[in-house]
Amino acid sequence: MALEALSRAMGWASMNRIEAMHDDVGTLLEDLTEAQQEAVTTVDGPLLVLAGPGSGKTTVVTRRMAWLIAHGVPAWRMLALTFTNKAAGAMRDRVDLLLQERDVDARDVTCMTYHGFCARTLRQYADSAGVPPGFSIYDTTDRRSVLKQAIRKAELDPANWTPASVGESISNYKSMLVTSEMHEEHIGGDFYSRTMGRIYRAYEEIMQANDALDFDDLLMRMAMMLRDDAAVREALQDRYRYLLIDEYQDTNHAQFLIATSLVGTARNICVVGDPDQSIYAWRGADVRNILEFEEQYPDAKVVPLGRNFRSTGHIVAASAKLIGHNASHLRKELHTELEDGARVLLQPSGDEHQEASTILAAFKDHADKGVPWSEMAVLYRINALSRVLEQAFRDGGVPYVVARGTAFYERAEIKDALSYLRLVVNRNDDTALRRVINSPPRGIGKTSLGRVEQHAMLENIRLGEALRDVGRIDTMAARAARSIAAFVEMVDRWRAAADGGSLVMDLPDLVASVIRESGLEQAFKSGRGDEDIARLENLDELVTAAAEWTPPPVDEGEEASTILEQLAAWLESIALVSDADMVDPERGAVTLMTLHAAKGLEFDVVAIAGLEQGLLPHGRSVGEENGLEEERRLCYVGMTRARKNLALTWAHRRTVRGITERAMPSQFLGELPDDAVERVDDRDPWTGVRSAIPDTTWQVGMTVRHQTFGLGVVRRVIHRPRGTTATVDFLEYGQRTLLVAHANLEPVDPEERPWEGIDVPL
Repeated sequence: MALEALSRAMGWASMNRIEAMHDDVGTLLEDLTEAQQEAVTTVDGPLLVLAGPGSGKTTVVTRRMAWLIAHGVPAWRMLALTFTNKAAGAMRDRVDLLLQERDVDARDVTCMTYHGFCARTLRQYADSAGVPPGFSIYDTTDRRSVLKQAIRKAELDPANWTPASVGESISNYKSMLVTSEMHEEHIGGDFYSRTMGRIYRAYEEIMQANDALDFDDLLMRMAMMLRDDAAVREALQDRYRYLLIDEYQDTNHAQFLIATSLVGTARNICVVGDPDQSIYAWRGADVRNILEFEEQYPDAKVVPLGRNFRSTGHIVAASAKLIGHNASHLRKELHTELEDGARVLLQPSGDEHQEASTILAAFKDHADKGVPWSEMAVLYRINALSRVLEQAFRDGGVPYVVARGTAFYERAEIKDALSYLRLVVNRNDDTALRRVINSPPRGIGKTSLGRVEQHAMLENIRLGEALRDVGRIDTMAARAARSIAAFVEMVDRWRAAADGGSLVMDLPDLVASVIRESGLEQAFKSGRGDEDIARLENLDELVTAAAEWTPPPVDEGEEASTILEQLAAWLESIALVSDADMVDPERGAVTLMTLHAAKGLEFDVVAIAGLEQGLLPHGRSVGEENGLEEERRLCYVGMTRARKNLALTWAHRRTVRGITERAMPSQFLGELPDDAVERVDDRDPWTGVRSAIPDTTWQVGMTVRHQTFGLGVVRRVIHRPRGTTATVDFLEYGQRTLLVAHANLEPVDPEERPWEGIDVPL
């Protein structure tokens, strides 16, 4: 439906008002490229915006939202979904800033993370979704605790069934909308499938007993509700007439189904992303969602944004040449109008310690030239590489921060305070209850808790209910019974005050009261060490965080939210914090982080360490076309974080588990254009032996010709220190593995139609 007709049908602002406003909103198109303007002004129908690195994606997204609002689309009709709270907040702020002087209210636009939107909607339609409205959201630490319980409940050895591996499998099940019941119905006959079925069932039983959902549940339950409940689906389609999905290449199957289900008959869906930056397949992201968008919506408009406003010419040229080696690459002309700048530095070292020292020296040189530490970053494929780098920066007196995600909220005293607050919202949260019932100590030890648990089991009631039934537990000591009763009364008092029982309390008051009355504050005040002081400061910071948090807007006609409802929403916002949200670009310190965590960030100076076969690309991907392409995308993402200076470093030898091994430079280094890079002497400083960069001429899937074996297709390529080998499937001679340096293989251009006239093509 066209915007004009839709405006009349919905009783929106008159077209006269829209036309009068048109000249004013024309400033929204100022300083945009032609491609950006096309993306911004496309109003109706499906739209795919292919946004390369540094192409002004956020500018385009927010200008388009502002354009729609300024042209009569009510803000409350728009839904924008992204992956981090930081990105969602930036979008809201930018849209509001663009429209605040145009008499247009942008505050009602729903701009949230996927998980935040699902959490809010599930509470709103709890009955339809089959979830308790007061459910807790378990973060990664809580989830790990439940996974450990589930493994024990399934009577399995934790040494063989780790929470990490089990959790990954359960996440994969949920992203594909496979519940524990469905898994059991279609379970395979092999040992692993049967055992995973037991753990999955035990995990779900514990989560249900706690009225808790994990991050994967939020997506799965939302997708299933939209799939199965037509009334809810149609209500949400009617509410949100314009849908915008950011970072679409990172969506998994559940997120894809959510987005698809929200698209109504108007089919006004805009997805923004870049398949070349799809680097999260390991956690369920499916790059096919964006690659096949045009198949799903044949009438979709596709707008490529290839101009890079971030990086200088040589960085853009090098990264573009690298990603061009991927087959799953939607062509867009990557370019920049910035100066060429410094060439990309390819820097070898003798070992990992020399590599770290080289990076440190380069960063000090940049600092001497006026570059702030906060504009420098070291990226790496695996966390293990950070140890030597950290040591070098410590010894060199250079401030640094290791981006490890939700560090503040993982501190013990903060987890304790949040567990108390979770109990205020959800008294059935057994994980939170177990953590704090005797922290700080109040005379409820393991023996007393064990008696409560036994009573809960015998009466078939929950642990929280059993605490309220402590008077009926004959074996309970009188002192412990009094302590338990006091604990229950304390939590109930907080909940009553939060649920409208106090007219003078606000959210930070509640948080401060819980910290004080729980005994946490006094426990650390009684200590005199620096650690106790730091913990008190952290608890004070938690109260500050509650004071700085802004409650979600209330729809017109709805009552203001209670403190209890605000507390639930605030705890959600904490539970959904991501790695990127925790990186503060204003800090005066070098950032050390993984390539995966660097997505969406940018720095003036970037060094990527460990460009070696087995590290980047990772050993698991070698010989696998899809895996290798994802590793190449990961390297590409890292390279495009740099604005002005980029160094790719590798070591001739690296120590792994105490054993020093010879390393081989990454094949990706051989895929870079000579005119955009500066290759430092690659001889081993200890032996003087030159270590050649792998020959990347030979790619899986390419057609080749051999003077003896004839025509064949490359099936596998492996780069080793002694040289590159290729496994070729020859038409007449079958598979042969050849050392390409001596094989006299000849690449065959597909346009030569080499298989034409052959009866049995490969």
